[in-house]
Amino acid sequence: MAITLQERFNEAFEYRDGKLYWAVSNTNAIRIGQEAGTEHSRGYRRVMFAGKQWAVHRIIWTMFNGDIPTSMQIDHINGDANNNTIVNLRIASNADNCKNRKVRPSNTGYRNVSLCKSTGKYKVALQADNKKIHLGHFDNLELAQLVAIEARQLFHGKFARV
Repeated sequence: MAITLQERFNEAFEYRDGKLYWAVSNTNAIRIGQEAGTEHSRGYRRVMFAGKQWAVHRIIWTMFNGDIPTSMQIDHINGDANNNTIVNLRIASNADNCKNRKVRPSNTGYRNVSLCKSTGKYKVALQADNKKIHLGHFDNLELAQLVAIEARQLFHGKFARV
């Protein structure tokens, strides 16, 4: 019977508090107990294992839950790529993962709220299911911010970043 990827990861690594540590060493460069991987772009940690580079959060998910379906991704619930605790990871479609991504605030400092220079009003818009949704123009920034928060909760559900 062939060994599964989950079994291979659980043999090679030890998981502690959201981090991976080497449980075995095949080279002089790796010490047992040493934290596995290095930080790459956007804070994601990657590790070379079995001739391939792996994202640490994907290894951790697989260690606990088994294979990740081909069309699925692993989402960091709180948006922190350094927080690989198992309780912060969940399986997600690409669309759901995008709903939870960090987006720089607009010119107002709030997500999904921008100041329309021609009218001087605050425009609220977001994207859901590959469609741009316009929710209106508001005189008051606080009201526009509340509308944006409620819209994210409505359209993005458990993947809403409030």
